[in-house]
Amino acid sequence: MIKLEPFERNDIIQLMEWIDSPTLLFQWGGQTFSFPLNEQQLENYIKESNTNAVQSLIYRVVHESNNETIGHINLQIDWINRSARIGKVLIGNKSSRGLGIGQLIVKKVLTIAFEELKLHRVSLGVLDFNHSAIACYEKAGFVKEGLTRDKRKMGNEFWSVWEMSILENEWLEKEQSITIQP
Repeated sequence: MIKLEPFERNDIIQLMEWIDSPTLLFQWGGQTFSFPLNEQQLENYIKESNTNAVQSLIYRVVHESNNETIGHINLQIDWINRSARIGKVLIGNKSSRGLGIGQLIVKKVLTIAFEELKLHRVSLGVLDFNHSAIACYEKAGFVKEGLTRDKRKMGNEFWSVWEMSILENEWLEKEQSITIQP
């Protein structure tokens, strides 16, 4: 139903169109970007994805039936510790939201992390009020590790962030149980 393809410069305009408010930009990109999102910021994002000991794999999410780009995700890899962090998850095409596509995106990126890259741990942070994202991550096997209270400041508000992770053995057990069930 979906596939992950490398995010390229010709995807920049689409991503900029999706990120149409300071709040959405902050939820998607944290304090890495400033509103309005522009080509230079995204050029730097691509360029800086392969520096130092951390490598970022940046993907566009493509709906296979019509080859339409519908979302975005990245995976920041720490090779020394065999771990990664999922970030910048977005289903930008609003008509694709609420259809379980987020679950498919997470499963695809975890398959890359654990099966292809042979990593040990994948983590992420999610705003505590984003209940649909939390449910999506829990269905994929992520476990809440702790709530970082008032971690992000947006305007005059502070937002708390759940830290979540999944380990390779948990991923393998979950994948085997899905395969075994009729």
